[in-house]
Amino acid sequence: MRRGALNSYKETKVTTATQSKLIIMLYDEVIKQITIGVEAVKTKKAKDVSHNAFVKSQDCISELMVSLDLEKGGDIAQNLFSLYNYFNRELLEANTSGKIEKALDVQSMMKELRSSWVSISGTTEHETTPDRVGINIAG
Repeated sequence: MRRGALNSYKETKVTTATQSKLIIMLYDEVIKQITIGVEAVKTKKAKDVSHNAFVKSQDCISELMVSLDLEKGGDIAQNLFSLYNYFNRELLEANTSGKIEKALDVQSMMKELRSSWVSISGTTEHETTPDRVGINIAG
């Protein structure tokens, strides 16, 4: 029963969020998954743990890419698209080579972008600080 309540909470959190909050939630999930992937590599856990975490982070970045309106967004949207594309390539490299520095660089840039989204969304850090429930982009 508790698991069902948690899943309901997650679903409600996502379905009632504004577009800005959804974007921030995706950033949070990327940051979280990179942390999981990097820790798995550092502690030499089973390869599938780091692999799955890096793939999940790439999936979230892909969601951010498809959410861009390249026609209305102009240069900003084009630049974000290029940056997200770069992030996915770097995470692929980190995943296949074990070079966690690449993943950490992406994570650092994602934190900066997240901070910018918090600023422009008009919310406070407290309102957007992840409760680590996460989101399920797989449906």
